[in-house]
Amino acid sequence: MAVLFIEIGCEEIPARLQKKAIFDLQKLFVEQLVALGFAAIAGRTAISPRHMAVEINGLALSLQDAIIERRGPRSDAPDKAIDGFCQSVGLPREALSEEATEKGTFLFARTTEKGAVLADCLPELAQKVLAEFPWPKSQRWATSRMSWVRPLRSVNLLVDGKPIKGAIALGGDMKIDFGQHAQSHPFHAPDTIALSDFDSYLSDMRKGFVLVDHKERMDEIKSQLEARAATKGLKPVRDDGLLAETNGLVEWPQVILGQIDDVFMELPPEILVTSMRVHQKFFALSDDGSPDKLAPYFMTVANRKADAKIDALIANGNERVLRARLSDARFFWDQDRARPLPEMAEGLSQITFYEGLGSVGDKAKRMTKLATIIAEQIDDADSVLAARAAMLAKADLVSDMVGEFPELQGIMGGYYARHGGEKDSVASAIAQHYRPQGPNDSLPETKEGLTVSLADKIDTLTGFFGINQKPTGSRDPFALRRAALGVLRMIDEADLSLDLDAILASAAKLHGFDSADTELPSFILERLRVRLRDRGYGHDVIAAVLAKVEAGRCGDVRLLCRLTAALDGFLSTDAGQGLRAGWRRVASILEAEEKKSAISDKLVASSLSTSEEKALYDAVTNLPELSVSSLAGIEDAIKALAGLAEPINQFFDNVVVNSEDETIRLNRLALLARIRGAMYEIADFGLLEGS
Repeated sequence: MAVLFIEIGCEEIPARLQKKAIFDLQKLFVEQLVALGFAAIAGRTAISPRHMAVEINGLALSLQDAIIERRGPRSDAPDKAIDGFCQSVGLPREALSEEATEKGTFLFARTTEKGAVLADCLPELAQKVLAEFPWPKSQRWATSRMSWVRPLRSVNLLVDGKPIKGAIALGGDMKIDFGQHAQSHPFHAPDTIALSDFDSYLSDMRKGFVLVDHKERMDEIKSQLEARAATKGLKPVRDDGLLAETNGLVEWPQVILGQIDDVFMELPPEILVTSMRVHQKFFALSDDGSPDKLAPYFMTVANRKADAKIDALIANGNERVLRARLSDARFFWDQDRARPLPEMAEGLSQITFYEGLGSVGDKAKRMTKLATIIAEQIDDADSVLAARAAMLAKADLVSDMVGEFPELQGIMGGYYARHGGEKDSVASAIAQHYRPQGPNDSLPETKEGLTVSLADKIDTLTGFFGINQKPTGSRDPFALRRAALGVLRMIDEADLSLDLDAILASAAKLHGFDSADTELPSFILERLRVRLRDRGYGHDVIAAVLAKVEAGRCGDVRLLCRLTAALDGFLSTDAGQGLRAGWRRVASILEAEEKKSAISDKLVASSLSTSEEKALYDAVTNLPELSVSSLAGIEDAIKALAGLAEPINQFFDNVVVNSEDETIRLNRLALLARIRGAMYEIADFGLLEGS
């Protein structure tokens, strides 16, 4: 089997596009080869700012010839019909064969279609892939007509180390001939690297000061950051986003250490980190790697070989630039603290939240009222402080600091609140009210913080649904799915017992709507389904639990989460498996009988004759009131279910339900109906797989 090696050189690909780009390049080549009939197997990939490389294995050098058979008219058909057939297949009459079939004797034409040759197919295939490549943004250059994310410089196609002849037509009399060489580091190794296979490519490019393998480059940056920080007895502050971005900016990383003037160390650490990250792509350092108390140093990653003299010049230059950036930040910090946060909040009325939803000031007023309502349902939450925090939560949007660094919204509001004398719980709630912003983000740490965050997200959900700006397909421009998941995470992980349906109704009225949009509860429950599935619970168990929620309502989210966990755990036990099997037997018999006639719920205990049906009757009669409307009720219900498994299976093993005695038969069916009804109080067991 042959190996195809594709290597593309171009100007710097934006870091944020590289991961998807290399995936798309491999995917498109494999799909095109498979469409031609080649059994292509995706191999390794590598990408750096100026290089993309893909390996595809398992290819045949050529496909087998195919015999194409076409049946023509009958052998005794008029000459005109036969001549027309000959013309359509491109064969003379004598080349046709006569063959008898069940429907008579027909003429057949058989031709041999040569199998595709890999080397002949690749030029056109590559042209198609590159011309239709799904860059989110691309450009043309010089007189070219074909666009690419940045100007293309080389395209190399090799099969088993041998280059393919041909060219990529760029249009406008421009083309790029297929070659066998890749450009190494632009100023450390100006010579090109001869290509043959993936392994030698990685090795030879490394000698040319290009780490083209993205994982190897990432590991090298991490190692250098840790080593350089250790020279000062420090650790780099973890920043996965900056690390990934930096990995897409350099090909031969060299970490350089610089110093921050002590005068700027009085700034909040979030300002220092954000200013360094956003403007300069600098990494922060601290004693223990946490961002809370920073050290007066930074690290930058250059794209060059180590050179002590040049590294010192780079460090000095970066220190001067950072000094100017932090001077601006300090100016914003001083200016903002001169304005009380309530005064800033007055300016929110000048900022439009969204057309149809008023200003940000209107949103703050709605949040204030909604926070009061929510706080009343959260134990130990101070509704007065929560309302105060909600009123001021968005105030920092008009600050100079957030205008420069939108990433700091909320965080700066917390600092300004403390500076203005607000209580710590108010300041903390303001600083944390955007949390959680994703599945890995932490929750607000205080009850007031949870309250304000819930108010913010619920106001957003009810508002956008109320004006029919809902997510469609993969589009979710207002991050409503994330907002709903944030609400669910807080309820579940903070163990909040909330009447979410009542809160949604209140939020809708604050918007001026008659009620919450009818699709909003199902949207929230669908996010809950996704969340529970991500936590490893069976999709059928989740469906069985959520099926009990009344249509058009969210129900008690906390209890739904706890019931799903309890039921999923129970069904994985021997008793649970036994009950699942018992349910199938109960449900199948009742379903069959109900097709014939309705089953009475009247059960006559004195008509129970066998010990097994009496035991089953006792088991269901002695059940506590099955209710999953409380945490204790869920625990009791699961214990009750465990006690039903054995009596049900003993009943079916020893009792014939369809007795010849009609009275006994109906009584036994009524007993099974009572079992089914009791189990259905907990979940819809009919939705369990195999039920």
